Amino acid sequence: MSGLRGLVFDLDGVLVHTDELHFQAWLSIAERLGIPFTRHDNDRLRGVSRMESLDIVLSLGTFEVSATEKQVLADDKNRVYRELLDGLTPQDVTDEVRSTLATLRDRGLRLAIGSSSRNAKLILDKVGLRDWFDAISDGENITRSKPDPEVFLRAAEFLALTPAQCAVVEDARAGVDAAVAGGFTCFGIGDAATHPRVTWSIESLSDMLDHIEN
Repeated sequence: MSGLRGLVFDLDGVLVHTDELHFQAWLSIAERLGIPFTRHDNDRLRGVSRMESLDIVLSLGTFEVSATEKQVLADDKNRVYRELLDGLTPQDVTDEVRSTLATLRDRGLRLAIGSSSRNAKLILDKVGLRDWFDAISDGENITRSKPDPEVFLRAAEFLALTPAQCAVVEDARAGVDAAVAGGFTCFGIGDAATHPRVTWSIESLSDMLDHIEN
């Protein structure tokens, strides 16, 4: 693939797997409200902002909450999630992830994070990945979450590259939609690999190296 100068990685589900931690945190909120909440329900929240995720959780119940109550619930979810994140260590990143990032940097590519999470920097620090990236675009610098492309467009801007010079790496279908909307090519892994608009479907992160010129 010629012309590629940068890669923008989603974080959760691509480099670090925190789905179970999100599930446990949202489950604590759902149980408080008496709302049934399953891992299948949790899958609907992937790549979605915290407040939009809360709306999905609340839609599983039968009552309304005020804007003030929603903010309290969202803050409580984040508090529980951050407590669970305290248990993350560098051992939560696979050798494949580290070796793939090392190879990409050796090939001269600039690397960025494009995550809707406001906890992205905390996660990167916990697992020892922050220094691997030239730029971080996350929930702290965007106003619209995926499938809006803002988080990826800001990442490309931080890298001083155009979307045409970057590829996105995503595991969520909403993330693929965001990448396409922003004019990026896209690697899809996990659930995103079956998205009809993904550029390349990969089974594991290292598979992307087969598509990137040395």
